[in-house]
Amino acid sequence: MTYKNRIKFLVLAIAGCFITTAPALVTASDISLPKYSKDAQLAAFHSASDLDIADDLLLEEDDPLTEILAINEVDIWGRIRSGFAIADLDNPLVKNHENYFSRRPEYFERTTQRGSKYLFHIVQELEKRNMPTELALLPFIESAYNPYARSIAKAEGLWQFIPSTGRHYDLAQNAFRDERRDIISSTDAALTYLQRLYNMFGDWQLALASYNWGEGSVMRAIKKAERAGKPITFNGIAAYMPAETRNYVPKLQAVKNLIASPGRYGVDLPPVENQPYFVTIGKTRDIDVKVAAKLAEMSLDDFRALNPQFGPYVIAGGNEVKILLPKENVEKFQKNLARWHHPLSSWTAYQVTGTREKIEDIAARFNTTADVIRQANNIPPRSVLKFGSAILVPKPTGYNKDIAPELVENAKLAWERDLPATRLVRVPVRKPVRLASIAKRYRVSVAELKSWNRISGDTVGKGTILKVHVPYGRAASRQEGRVIRAAEVRPLRNARASRVKVVMDARKDKTARKGLVKSGNSRSAAKAAPSRKQAASPVKKQVSARKAPAAGKAAKNRKKA
Repeated sequence: MTYKNRIKFLVLAIAGCFITTAPALVTASDISLPKYSKDAQLAAFHSASDLDIADDLLLEEDDPLTEILAINEVDIWGRIRSGFAIADLDNPLVKNHENYFSRRPEYFERTTQRGSKYLFHIVQELEKRNMPTELALLPFIESAYNPYARSIAKAEGLWQFIPSTGRHYDLAQNAFRDERRDIISSTDAALTYLQRLYNMFGDWQLALASYNWGEGSVMRAIKKAERAGKPITFNGIAAYMPAETRNYVPKLQAVKNLIASPGRYGVDLPPVENQPYFVTIGKTRDIDVKVAAKLAEMSLDDFRALNPQFGPYVIAGGNEVKILLPKENVEKFQKNLARWHHPLSSWTAYQVTGTREKIEDIAARFNTTADVIRQANNIPPRSVLKFGSAILVPKPTGYNKDIAPELVENAKLAWERDLPATRLVRVPVRKPVRLASIAKRYRVSVAELKSWNRISGDTVGKGTILKVHVPYGRAASRQEGRVIRAAEVRPLRNARASRVKVVMDARKDKTARKGLVKSGNSRSAAKAAPSRKQAASPVKKQVSARKAPAAGKAAKNRKKA
C-alpha cells in the first residue's frame, strides 16, 4: 500500500470510529494516547497500516482531512515539541551547554539516534500521566540513552537509579537481573518519582534539581534562600547547589532548545517514526541471550539494547518475565522458535550451602573450568564464594530443568578473598619454656606443636625456633612482629635511645647558646658548651645532666631567700 493510500485509509478508519455499527479496526487498547489528538490519529494510522485493505475503500484525493494529515509530519520529534510544558529557564549556563552540543553535532546525533529505540515508549507514558514531554529528554542528560550506563555512585540504566532508590520503587536487583536497566520498569519508576517530586515542590525545575541532588538537599537549599530573602526558584537557590546540580537543569534546557530548533544550531535529528519501536513477548522457558538474539534474527548488541536488565548469558525467571523485540522481528522469532530443536538454555544455577566454597571445587562438580564460572558470574580471581551465593554454571548433559523462579528473585552473589586456612609463624625461644605456655598463647594444642616441630618432650630450650600454624585471621593480628625476635628488639631499642639522645643534645646546645649570650665571654661559652665526650655519654648521664641546672637554680633561689 502506498503512503498516500495509507493516509486515505487512516481517514476512513478515524471516520469509522463515529459509526457504531462498523467493526472497529483499531481499538482503544491498541493505542494509549489522548482522545481526538492528531498524535492519536497518527498512531492509529501506524497501527492499521499493516492491514491489507482494498483500494475501493479509499477516499477521494481532494478530501480536506486527508490534506491536514498529509501536512503533519509523522515524526516523534514533532510530538515531543507539541508537549513541551515546562517554563523555559533563563540562566547563563544554558548558553554554555547550547554551545557545547552545537560544537559537537556528531555526539548529539549519535545520542539521539541511540534514544530513538526508547523515545516512543517514554513519550507515550508521559502523555498517559499528563506530564511534560521535555522529560523524555532527561535520559540524554542522565545516561546519553545508554541503558548500561553506570555512575561512580553505582547508579544504573537510562534513568540512573542508585540501588536504594531502585529498591524503593520496586526495581528488582539480583544476581541474574537488574530492573534499574529495564526499559519499561525503570521508565515507570522514574516517572513515578518525578511526579512525586513535582507534587512536593509544585515546580518542575525544582523537581528536576531534586531528581539529581535529592529532595532533602533541595529543601535545605530552599530554607537558606528563604532566610536570605531570595525567590524560591531554581535560579534563586542555585547558589546553594553543587556544580553538578547547578548545571543539570540548564543542560536539559539546552537539549530542549536544540530539539525545538535543530537547524538553528546546525544539528540533524535522526528520523524517528511516531510509532512503537518494540513490543513485549512472554517467555515460557529459560533461554540463552545468544539463542534469543539468533531466533529473532538480531545482532547481539541490538538485542541487548532492548533487554539490558538481563545478564550477558541467560534470561531466567518465571513466566512473568518479558522480552522486548522490534515489531518486525516478532514473527521471525516465533517462526524460528517453532523450528528450534536444540536446548534453549545451556546454563543452570548453583547455590552455595556451606560456609564458603572454592570455584575450583564447583567447576570440578559441573565438569567445567574455574575460569568459565568466574567469567560467567564476574567473580575476580583468588576468591571463594560465601554462604547463600547463587551462580550460573553450565548445564550437565541431559539436565533440562529451568532455574527456579524463587531462586532467581532472591539470588545474591557474595565472595571474599581466598586466603589460606592457616599461616606459619616462627617463634624464637629465648629461654627454656614449656610447650603448654606457647600453645595457650597461640590457641593451638601441645600435640600440634609437637607434630609441627617433631618434638617429643614438653619443654624447649633456648635458641629453638618453633613453627606454629595459626588460623589466618588470628595470624594477621599475631604477626611475627607481635612476638618480636631479639634481632628486631635491639635495633628498635637503639633507635629509641638515639631519638632521646638527639633531643637531649639539642636541649644542651640551647642551654650553651643561652650561656654564651649572657656572659659575652668565650671562656664562659666554652665552659657552658658540652664537650664531644659529654655529647657521646650514655642516655642516663644525659638525663642526670638535665636535672643539674634545675638543682642549681633551686639552690640559687634558696640563697636569695
